[in-house]
Amino acid sequence: MSETTMISAKDVKQLRDMTSAGMMDCKKALEETGGDMEKAVDLLRAKGAAKAAKRAEKSANEGVIGSYIHFDNKTAVIVEVNCETDFVANTDDFKGLARDLAMHIASTAPLSVSADQIDPAVIDRERAVYVEQVKEEGKPEHIAEKIVEGKLNKFFKENTLLAQPFVKDPDKTVEELITEVSSKTGEKIEVARFSRMKVGEK
Repeated sequence: MSETTMISAKDVKQLRDMTSAGMMDCKKALEETGGDMEKAVDLLRAKGAAKAAKRAEKSANEGVIGSYIHFDNKTAVIVEVNCETDFVANTDDFKGLARDLAMHIASTAPLSVSADQIDPAVIDRERAVYVEQVKEEGKPEHIAEKIVEGKLNKFFKENTLLAQPFVKDPDKTVEELITEVSSKTGEKIEVARFSRMKVGEK
């Protein structure tokens, strides 16, 4: 089975969102790098297909800190959400987004904002578990790798903020929610970082 058949439309969209490059450029970059998102971003930048550098000139260094404390006073979240101007940072839509993201993080406990921020050691550990599971199930070798990759993709979807279904509207992902607010405000919006604390957890 060729690498090209393993490139999903979702991966292409994610790369496009990250780089603003064309859909075909993104698909080709993922095919050339065997589906490695980071290498595909580097490849697009090297080829000049990505508009990321141009968008980076509009630095998103304004914003707000969203916070949420659960009613039992045992879970708390702070999240930094950035935009381009102080004007947008002070709008109800933007402040509401920050609050919603903090509440979402409290409920779902993501490991990171996006997959590329997860500790590689965690990914390696998960992959090793999935490889053993597939062996135990006696799956044929030619489809085992695809099953492992499918399990890893599910792990990313469940444990990265942007890929998770939004708790208040599971029909859209958190990334889609951010894109909606970004379209409404006309500015680049991104989640810089978050911290979730729960009594008894380290």
